[in-house]
Amino acid sequence: MLSTSHRLLGAVLAALVTLPVVPVSAGPASAAPVDRCAQPDDVPAEAPWPRSMLALDAVRPFTRGGGTTVALLSTGVHAAHPQLRGRVLPGFDAVSGRGPADTDCTGTGTQVAGVIAAQGSTGNGVVGVAPDTRIQPVRVVPDLPFGAVAQPAALTRGITWATGNGADVIVVATPLYTGDASLSRAVAAAVARGIVVVAAAGDLEASGGRAVPSFPAAYPDVLGVGAIGPDGGIWKNSPGGDFVDLVAPGVAVPTLQRGTGLVRVDGTAVAAGFVAGTVALARAKRGNLLTSEITRSLIAAASPTPAGPQYGAGVVNPYAALTEQVVAPSHRALPAVQPASPPETAAERRRRDLALLGAGLVLILVVGVLLATAALRRRSWRPGLAAPLPRPEEPVEPGPPVMLLDDLADSRQS
Repeated sequence: MLSTSHRLLGAVLAALVTLPVVPVSAGPASAAPVDRCAQPDDVPAEAPWPRSMLALDAVRPFTRGGGTTVALLSTGVHAAHPQLRGRVLPGFDAVSGRGPADTDCTGTGTQVAGVIAAQGSTGNGVVGVAPDTRIQPVRVVPDLPFGAVAQPAALTRGITWATGNGADVIVVATPLYTGDASLSRAVAAAVARGIVVVAAAGDLEASGGRAVPSFPAAYPDVLGVGAIGPDGGIWKNSPGGDFVDLVAPGVAVPTLQRGTGLVRVDGTAVAAGFVAGTVALARAKRGNLLTSEITRSLIAAASPTPAGPQYGAGVVNPYAALTEQVVAPSHRALPAVQPASPPETAAERRRRDLALLGAGLVLILVVGVLLATAALRRRSWRPGLAAPLPRPEEPVEPGPPVMLLDDLADSRQS
């Protein structure tokens, strides 16, 4: 038998075994990592309004932009987005001067890439203007913090790198608001290499009634792009000036967000993406055109808008840019025809109608007078003999004497 002390010790041990085990912590539990990058929104799945406005589905039979490369200068591009897989190259980080730019915490570059090259998806209606083009991401703005602005050195470095690495189109989504000589030279070198440069016109409202120009949009041979909404009206922050060449959708535009979803965005950056995608289409289909000819064709084919410095030449029109022919004036043979009449206005039409009415009344009046005169002549006419012709007196010709009857009788009696 166990002693009383042994039984007591066993009971204590059994009680200790049944107590809950409390882990010993060296400190407070570490919090789960927080994703501080841009997040997608809840965006309806129907086709976005720019897809209808720009008639993008009608362009597909002509080309999808295959064989072209668009260098996108912004915050980078999230290459892992499902609707961008296989379309994004590693790119270049011009801020640090090394490394790729195929990630994007801020999200701006991914948004612009979405309107250029997004692949179609059964889950939504977002599809890029040129879904078969390649995106070459070039980071010219620090990925964090949000709201960072581009610096001239990084932008110049990014354009120079894109020029030497196979870009057919360069789109600057994050512009400067002061000019820079090095940047100007880099843009000129890109244009000289046959690259079309597209630039957002910027998101600064007019200051003191004067638009704030942006760069490189204000440089020669660069397509500066402003933003419009679904009703065709200009976006409130889209500037106006001679540096705006075209406008494109840039208000509540559904596009890709870093991660896996969508987002609605405003701004001239996404508007510039629509124009860059159109240039990629033109380059893919009409690659024999010079850079200046492609630029001119986009401006000439633009859809009309209200007049004003904020609209430039009008709304970019991908279908017209691919189907209409623009010929240099020196090469255009004009037929020998009479000059066209000026367009007829409502006032001209009224004057013409009054003139025709007056001429008709005068004609009726003249005919009436002639008929009345003829009738009066018929009533006063009477038949008559013609006056006898005058008879001239004939001279008496000499001849034998004429004997009267009495003389004849006396001669017979004698």
